[in-house]
Amino acid sequence: MKKHYYLVINENAGGGTGGKVAEKIIKQMHTAHIEYTTFYTDHAGHEREIVQTLAQNTLIPWSNDLEISTFPLLVVLGGDGTLHSVTNALLSFDSKIPIGYIPCGSGNDFARGAGIAKQAEKAFFQLLKAETPQEIQIITYAESIQDEVGLAVNNIGIGLDAAIVNAANTSASKSALNKFNMGSLSYIFSILKVLFTQKGFPILVEVNGKNVEFDRAFLCTVTKHPYFGGGVPIAPMADPRKPVLDFVLVERINMFKIFWLILLLLRKKQMHSKYFHHFQSSKFRIVSTFPEYVHADGEILGERSTDISFGTETRLFWF
Repeated sequence: MKKHYYLVINENAGGGTGGKVAEKIIKQMHTAHIEYTTFYTDHAGHEREIVQTLAQNTLIPWSNDLEISTFPLLVVLGGDGTLHSVTNALLSFDSKIPIGYIPCGSGNDFARGAGIAKQAEKAFFQLLKAETPQEIQIITYAESIQDEVGLAVNNIGIGLDAAIVNAANTSASKSALNKFNMGSLSYIFSILKVLFTQKGFPILVEVNGKNVEFDRAFLCTVTKHPYFGGGVPIAPMADPRKPVLDFVLVERINMFKIFWLILLLLRKKQMHSKYFHHFQSSKFRIVSTFPEYVHADGEILGERSTDISFGTETRLFWF
């Protein structure tokens, strides 16, 4: 079956990487006489507007029994934040509308976790070779205090994780480092900055029919694959193809122990620390009465108290 590719392009992703990648890929598609239509984002949230219009008028759910000559395939060129926005734009539409993804961001954690080539041109060739989409489990969340629902393709964090994301996203160094394809270093600088200011806070975790309380939570993240923060293996055992969530919590400890835990984390041996807690379940609920930063896929949801429930949902990705 032929495909018509509808390219949603964030030129600013990865400090301009998105625009450069799009130029190369469009040239290759033109040379190969591949049918495509381009849509460039020009303001924050524009990708949502584009995708929702496409979903209403053009995109259709995937089925192996389709009797059409050309399938309209949505393809996102951007970073994890762009993919997060596009996925949520499709929240109210049929879950079998597939998404193609070519990573162009500074972190590209979804590509790492799902098995998409981090090099954009290799990811493009994966896209062309694929005959059917793959089922990937992503996170669903419902926040009762703000009455919010949404999806996340990577992870949702409360506390240190989110504070680091907030610091990195507002850091002047991120933009500069992105120009040299070193955007991940901005997370390291942000970690060092936030480590000395983030305090422990109490939370309640509802998991597998039990309530577990922590008095000095420091980092809390619910994830669907191993990585966060631009390739840090926070949960090496996480699998994006299984309907199971991984929840990681790190307790607030002194600086010496924190740096030791970071070394263990980089060596994927964090499970050896008694301050590192890991849970697996198909559902979680987290209640935090203290105002803390919360993020979903690197997009800051706010600094607030939260009562948030998590689950999983199957979505189709073309690669």
